[in-house]
Amino acid sequence: QVQLVESGGGLVQAGGSLRLSCAASGRTFGLYAMGWFRQAPGKERELVTDIRWSGGSTYYASSVKGRFTISRDNAKNTVYLQMNSLKPEDTAVYYCAASAAAGHYDYWGQGTQVTVSS
Repeated sequence: QVQLVESGGGLVQAGGSLRLSCAASGRTFGLYAMGWFRQAPGKERELVTDIRWSGGSTYYASSVKGRFTISRDNAKNTVYLQMNSLKPEDTAVYYCAASAAAGHYDYWGQGTQVTVSS
């Protein structure tokens, strides 16, 4: 089992920045990837970005490309999401997730609220 704990959400004005952190514990050895999803009210959960644990290749949704940056610290088993130039449409609950193999995410954090005011 892998446990994920997110931190760093909050309220920010449009154009501002926030940094989310996700600390993983438990059986983290051999994880395939970690990612950030978000879910806005009335919308489906969507993948925002992810990063391969080995090699570090990344994916970004088109809506956040150029504004968000995912990074990892393997020694600390922590993944970060730097969010810049935030927009009101970025408002959502952000979830950290970990994948044991390609194609699906197996472990989820509790979520952290990000609210961007206009």
